Amino acid sequence: MEINNLIPHIEALIFASDKPLTTLELTELVNNALAFMDEKASLDQVESALEGIVEKYNAEFYPFEVRMSGGGWQYLTKRDYHKTVAQLNGDKFMKKLSGAAMETLAIIAYKQPITKGEIEAIRGVNSDYTVQKLLEKELIIISGRNEKMPGHPLVYETSKNFMDYFGINSAEDLPKIREVLAEQLVEPTRIQSEEAEGIADQEQQAIDNKASFVVSEQGELVTSTDEPDEADTDSEA
Repeated sequence: MEINNLIPHIEALIFASDKPLTTLELTELVNNALAFMDEKASLDQVESALEGIVEKYNAEFYPFEVRMSGGGWQYLTKRDYHKTVAQLNGDKFMKKLSGAAMETLAIIAYKQPITKGEIEAIRGVNSDYTVQKLLEKELIIISGRNEKMPGHPLVYETSKNFMDYFGINSAEDLPKIREVLAEQLVEPTRIQSEEAEGIADQEQQAIDNKASFVVSEQGELVTSTDEPDEADTDSEA
């Protein structure tokens, strides 16, 4: 089957779908739609068609793009037009997650599957409200119960909406913990000239000797532990 014949059908399916579509789903749907044709589309042909579609909408004059997000292919508004489109959706589009929600969501994302008790043990606070809000926003789901723990508590995991919300395709796309911690531990290097380092050493030594700094009549920085000149003593007398 010609790739050019596949492209408009794939575009129509992605556009009309209310959820991300995987390459395998697109292949099946296209073949169902073109059942009257003797030749069926292969997975490789659909992948090639998708590459062409992605390249097509990457052009600057398109305000949207086709890309893999949330586990499947979607039409998404390009970043430059997010605020423009947000006007149509009001607070729903612009509202951000609270710090507590982000903290809880991060714990679930990295520790899933996880119980509420385990979340609270990490956060150190009650998480009933936050977990409930994340469920309402459909960013997490109840995936079952932990049969090994007393009371068989509910177990939570991130949802497909979570992947879509953050523009990732699986939990494997999350930043690695080591990478996050490494960024936090990096400190700027302090650069000093040799002259500045020498002055700093002298000042620190004076502090260690419990000496205070004073300015002489000549405008020089000296310490109170310096012995006065004989001429100065005579003049004072």
